[in-house]
Amino acid sequence: MTTVRVFVTGDPGSGKTTAICRIADGLRNLGLKTGGMISREIREDGVRVGFQLEDISSHETGILAHLKRRSSGAPAVGRYFVNLADIERVGVAAIKHAINEADIVIVDEIGPMELKSTQFIDAIEAALASPKNFLGALHRYSSNELVTMIKSNSAYQVVEITQINRDTLPQEIVKRFNVSK
Repeated sequence: MTTVRVFVTGDPGSGKTTAICRIADGLRNLGLKTGGMISREIREDGVRVGFQLEDISSHETGILAHLKRRSSGAPAVGRYFVNLADIERVGVAAIKHAINEADIVIVDEIGPMELKSTQFIDAIEAALASPKNFLGALHRYSSNELVTMIKSNSAYQVVEITQINRDTLPQEIVKRFNVSK
């Protein structure tokens, strides 16, 4: 059985999270157990004010980053204040649980906010060092060492999501994992 490692990347708003969710649904329909984390926008009155984390298995949520919720020493990414406590409580815990319990570890997204946490980086590295299949979303413009390593590793499939392929790409990626069963 071959280990499959697929990463989607694309411009902000290109549909990475939507694609990851559709792929996860397709994988579950094949009888595969998924785990890990998804990041979603938080909107108030139609305006994005932050990002939420969700554990795919337990559905526990936390705040990834927010315009207004600033804790002591919170790092900033653009206008947002990153919530390291929730990244570690929800995101890192979800990744570790998926390494132990799931067939496929899913991480949306490996981006500048999440990468402010060294525990998050360690969890990604542990997942990639494990024999588990991996599905992730990569921030397109990140120059972080981990993202650069992923993009340059020929053992990992990095696929760009575009307006043209975003409707068909999830099914194509599900097939890549189905072949490894």
